[in-house]
Amino acid sequence: MEENLLKTCLYDKHVALGALMSPFGGFIMPIQYTNITDEHNAVRNRAGMFDVSHMGEISVCGPDAEKFVNHVFSNNVAGMEDGRILYGMMLYPNGTTVDDLLVYKEFEPDSYLLVVNASNIAKDHEWLCAQAEGYDVNVVNESDSWGQIALQGPDAERHAVETLGLPEAAALGFYTYYRKDGMIVSRTGYTGEDGFEIYASHEVINEMWDTLLAAGVVPCGLGCRDTLRFEAGLPLYGHELSDEITPLEAGLGMFAKIKDKDFVGRDALVAQKEAGLTRKSVGIELQDKAIPRAGYPVEVDGVQVGVVTTGYRSISTDRSVCVAMVDKAYTELGTQVEIRIRKKVFPGIVTRRRFYETNYKK
Repeated sequence: MEENLLKTCLYDKHVALGALMSPFGGFIMPIQYTNITDEHNAVRNRAGMFDVSHMGEISVCGPDAEKFVNHVFSNNVAGMEDGRILYGMMLYPNGTTVDDLLVYKEFEPDSYLLVVNASNIAKDHEWLCAQAEGYDVNVVNESDSWGQIALQGPDAERHAVETLGLPEAAALGFYTYYRKDGMIVSRTGYTGEDGFEIYASHEVINEMWDTLLAAGVVPCGLGCRDTLRFEAGLPLYGHELSDEITPLEAGLGMFAKIKDKDFVGRDALVAQKEAGLTRKSVGIELQDKAIPRAGYPVEVDGVQVGVVTTGYRSISTDRSVCVAMVDKAYTELGTQVEIRIRKKVFPGIVTRRRFYETNYKK
């Protein structure tokens, strides 16, 4: 099975460090090096680094680039300044989600970089090419050319500037980036903490990994990447978003500019909003130490009213919490529900989906 999986440019580094490796998004990736709790806390309190070279990069260039990206992307790129980044989704005509992604406005005219989820690279590229008919654009999958490290935590800026020698990183605002010497350095993050993403050649990424490791930055696996993003209320494709879930149902309507422009899937979102949502993504806190997992039923009076999309015993708060897709009638804050865990049910209460507030000021 492993021989059919892709390897990132840092694969040998992970193996040398004794990481627990597992399939993810078509790649063989590190889940943890020591344990998820220690790696999670390193990011919350100091700095951790992630191999995110499995993410996809797709360039869109040409005279119709802005028009085309606005057609396929739920957020609005019209008039976007060079060096800015926007989060949003690509949608099917029925309003469900092809993928959620970041759009980088390039410093070259009529040029954008789309950063997509690893498991969706081929699908996204094929879908974009299909949508490009009639537009004067060139859509190129550049994913194999890039390696990427995500440097996250309160000490991330210090390490970016001092350890990696990237002084310009300190001046980056949230959701901005710069290009220099064949690198892209951005400041977005997927943990709720401050953080930078460094895109570069495979050789440079390997050198940076070694430099950060020597400086004491903790290598972190996808296990704590998930616990961190979950606590911060950030979605994961395949859980909080999918080809069966719309941005409105996921509580991400702010990233779908249905009043500002037309785009693929807009009409379906307008119709869904006018008809009223039948279900919605919510947070739930259990009054017990039992751990809710993805796929567990949410019930009221013995009747299933939803399903857990992600759940953990929160490392930062020591509470059993989850995000769930729940029937609209049970989504008000404070609503009493139950989570069925095997043969038992455990009482819970509907809460906000952000379970942990960091000190990072965006």
